[in-house]
Amino acid sequence: MPLLLIELKWNKTEQGAIGQIKKKDYPQALKDYGGEMLLVGINYDAKSKKHTCLIEEYST
Repeated sequence: MPLLLIELKWNKTEQGAIGQIKKKDYPQALKDYGGEMLLVGINYDAKSKKHTCLIEEYST
């Protein structure tokens, strides 16, 4: 099973959520996991009331 690193945003972008995961190097805390890691960015737009999601494979 892949490990999921999820960042949630409100009125931002799913790309920005993935960017925060990378900028703050969240995967570093789980470097010993040894399995597949997926980065998940989810944004909720309050105006449109829609969610958007971006999923990326993480490789060291």
